[in-house]
Amino acid sequence: MHNAPAVSYPVGRSRFQGGLVGLATLGGAIASLLWHHQADPVVWLQWLFAFTLGLTSYAAARFWYRAPTGTLCWDGRAWSWYSVKVPISGVVTVHLDFQYFMLLSLSSEGGEQIWLWPERRTEARYWNALRQAVFSRGANANPRDACARVDLAEPE
Repeated sequence: MHNAPAVSYPVGRSRFQGGLVGLATLGGAIASLLWHHQADPVVWLQWLFAFTLGLTSYAAARFWYRAPTGTLCWDGRAWSWYSVKVPISGVVTVHLDFQYFMLLSLSSEGGEQIWLWPERRTEARYWNALRQAVFSRGANANPRDACARVDLAEPE
């Protein structure tokens, strides 16, 4: 896959990531309840665990809720991210690939890094083109006009 097609793919808040946050919170709550009922209670440790679980669950839910929303573009030579903020160009790295959703990061030359969770359900007809592009080595591809600037509204 040396010449992946140009593709423009919308990315927003991921249901899968939200589900992971919910399952981790539920698992922590169940572990806390089992610990409370099976062990000799050391009250301050259980309160510390509950506080830590609540704090980390809140942070994860907030991170999920504030996930970047925009359009990830591959023009045949380079990656770009367009959102309500300034467009960013950089290198995309695949961290997880589960066929129907992926965890990607876009790193710019300035050191900024954006974490993205694209999902197939968002734009199924372009999903295979996106997958080809993220796994291509495409420095020799012919750029196409797939990444025309899109004006995006503020996320809800």
